Amino acid sequence: MIRDLKLNVFNLKSIVSNHDLFRRVEPDVRFSCDVDYDPFKLMRERDLKYGFTISIREYEKTIPTLWDRVKEFADLYPDYIIPFNSSDSFVNWLSDDGGDTYNMCHFWSNFEIGSLKWLRSKEYLAFFNYLDQTGGFFYERWGDAPVHSIAAALFLKKSEVHFFYDMGYFHDPILHCPSEPSWLPIKKCNCDPSNSMDDDRDFSCTAHFLDIVEKRKTDYLITERQPKRDRVF
Repeated sequence: MIRDLKLNVFNLKSIVSNHDLFRRVEPDVRFSCDVDYDPFKLMRERDLKYGFTISIREYEKTIPTLWDRVKEFADLYPDYIIPFNSSDSFVNWLSDDGGDTYNMCHFWSNFEIGSLKWLRSKEYLAFFNYLDQTGGFFYERWGDAPVHSIAAALFLKKSEVHFFYDMGYFHDPILHCPSEPSWLPIKKCNCDPSNSMDDDRDFSCTAHFLDIVEKRKTDYLITERQPKRDRVF
């Protein structure tokens, strides 16, 4: 299923060939904040390629050889990836030792908004096909979440990835609920920020992502506080 999702669904020409963006929506999830903007319009206007709400760590036993295959690909196709020492790269979000090992961080892909053009690009397809021919999708459990996340870190600039901070999201058992500014959870959301996992560095990778891209949560705030209306008598 994971392999088919990443290889076939986004390449069904009769269905999505005329579309540039996609949004993944899972069953039994909750969106807990009012969204007063069009995320697709935002992606287009800012030339964004990937958006997320939650990031966590993968179970290492499910992907024991994935990073080795990633390093092989990087050695074979150095011109396809953003150099690890580039100021545009955020690969250090995935590796704490300059790319030698993988720290298991990934965007939780049950929520994702992304560019279909990017997923059809020669760089992404070369990466996917290389991984596919190694057999890891079958013999291990290489999920779409780490594969997408690693691909994003290899091929995208950190400015092309967006944290949809103001979109409250719950996928059992994990909650993302914005806390700042103080009016946001009160005026726009129906969730408790104290239950959000964003700042739990032992489990979540979001705080680490913000460190790497040198941004605060509120730098990703798009929604606006509604102006106070005059009373009509």
